[in-house]
Amino acid sequence: MILRLGDIVDALGGTLVGSPDTQVSRLSPLDVAQPGSLSFLSLPKYASELLQTRASAVIVSEAGQAAARSDQVLIVTPQPYLYFAKLTQWWRKAQLGHGRANASKSTDEPLIHPSAVIHPEANIHPSAKVGPLCVIERGATLEEGSWLKSRVTLSEDCHVGRGCIVHAGVVIGADGFGFAQDSSFDTSANAATAPEWWVKIEQLGAVQIGDEVEIGANTCIDRGALEDTVIGHGVKLDNLIQIAHNVHIGAHTAMAACVGVAGSAKIGRYCTVGGGAIVLGHLELCDHVHISAASVVTRSLFKPGHYSGIYPLQDNALWEKNAVTLKQAFKLRERIMALEKAFHQSSGT
Repeated sequence: MILRLGDIVDALGGTLVGSPDTQVSRLSPLDVAQPGSLSFLSLPKYASELLQTRASAVIVSEAGQAAARSDQVLIVTPQPYLYFAKLTQWWRKAQLGHGRANASKSTDEPLIHPSAVIHPEANIHPSAKVGPLCVIERGATLEEGSWLKSRVTLSEDCHVGRGCIVHAGVVIGADGFGFAQDSSFDTSANAATAPEWWVKIEQLGAVQIGDEVEIGANTCIDRGALEDTVIGHGVKLDNLIQIAHNVHIGAHTAMAACVGVAGSAKIGRYCTVGGGAIVLGHLELCDHVHISAASVVTRSLFKPGHYSGIYPLQDNALWEKNAVTLKQAFKLRERIMALEKAFHQSSGT
């Protein structure tokens, strides 16, 4: 597929510096781009790659334009990465349209794959798409324009809003981890004949997922114990995330891979949680809280900001200063020991 830059700018905006007849056939990173590639520069630290790239055109900010070579073809926009994101969507649609125009026969697939298992009391919007080997249970709802990819499980009474994308292997509405301990249990008794040590708490809530949510592969969102687990509008969840029962996640929050959120935690709107981070149960994060990767949130956070660390979690700037201090602590210890030795030698003690 070959596209004119002029057509891209007409569709997405931006200021074109160079010929609108410049042709591109692929999107590529700056460092590996070849003639025919359209690339982008969003971070100043990669400005040196802008000067060296072989891309036919580059999406840049005004600062990037000032750093570019005089012979480069550019699309100038205030937010190059945002422009690139919209370009990928436009590009995909152009590819699909190109494929249909060149197909010898219709390649339309059924919206519901024949291998999907759907309870007769589930509610599936006519425009929703259900992929291979999905399971949709009694009372579940899938709204307009949503898409369950392969092997997704949507459990009973759970709701997926409009325009959602749920990737392969996601489980929505499995039982939350709820058990009561029997304090009368005799731990010295034969385990095979003793009464049950852990007594299951039936999970009677469901999962409510808002509109325009995207959920990555093999992520699990547990149903609530009594009330529902809630995922707000526009939330983006990466792969392999665990959302426990009764968690509430506010609108437009994003979480990277392998995050774990324990039961009944409440996370505000427009938050971000880095990969591998953990939020302990029953905590509250206010709006606009940002958690660094691999951090452990051990207390509620009522002030917007960027937080990092394991024990203790603290303001990111303070954590970075403490991390540098800790890194230098061994050298400081050696210096103190050398000074003490020199003092004792000079004083004869």
